[in-house]
Amino acid sequence: MNNKNKTVVRSMDILNLFIEHNELTFQEIIDLSGIPKSSVYRMLRSLEEMEFLEKGSDSKYRLGLLFLKFGQLVLGRIDLRKVAYPYMHELHNDVKEAINLIVKEGDEAIYIEKIDTKQKVRLYTSIGRKSPLYAGACSRAILSFLPDSEVETYLESINPKSFANGTITEKDKIYETIKQARIDGYTISHSELENHTAAIAAPIFNHNGEVIAGISIAGIEANYQDENIEIYAKKVKKVAENISMQLGYRK
Repeated sequence: MNNKNKTVVRSMDILNLFIEHNELTFQEIIDLSGIPKSSVYRMLRSLEEMEFLEKGSDSKYRLGLLFLKFGQLVLGRIDLRKVAYPYMHELHNDVKEAINLIVKEGDEAIYIEKIDTKQKVRLYTSIGRKSPLYAGACSRAILSFLPDSEVETYLESINPKSFANGTITEKDKIYETIKQARIDGYTISHSELENHTAAIAAPIFNHNGEVIAGISIAGIEANYQDENIEIYAKKVKKVAENISMQLGYRK
């Protein structure tokens, strides 16, 4: 931290808390950040004045509207989350498994929403977590439906590495899964990002017919076998289609 401004770094530490928390009280920020109370107070006032954070009538802090001014990408994600969340919630209530929503960010995918409150065994996924496009059903749901030229450029540029027992690291096999996904309309993974877990995902398209996100049902690998694959695939494809249509997509 020698070449970094301590106040700026600590302020970023506070802002980073909101990656995994929608809202926080003053005391929760102190407890989670480990920053002294007086320093937290000063930084919160500054962050509030600059509209990085806003304080509600309930005295809880939330990310401020200034983030919306940083670019169309952020605005697009918030719109997507708003459209997708009711469908995700309904799907979660139906299958009682984790529901994840991701978008493409460069050569990676980033989780922007998840619902897992009714899942008995929680998975290690969190909003803000990133994964490569080739690994995991949800990430590959995006990769599989990119234009051929983008897929080819991406596969030529990467050096796949293993994250868990089932990670697909051979480029020819990755390409085979992409071709199969385009036939089936969904992707599936077993122990690719974390051992003993599985996921089934489908792509979400915008009004231009471009893939912009992926949505998945994820859980313990034992639950993603035999007839459950067909059941989950049908459900996640339908939800992805409904979200896409809400975004203006038409086949």
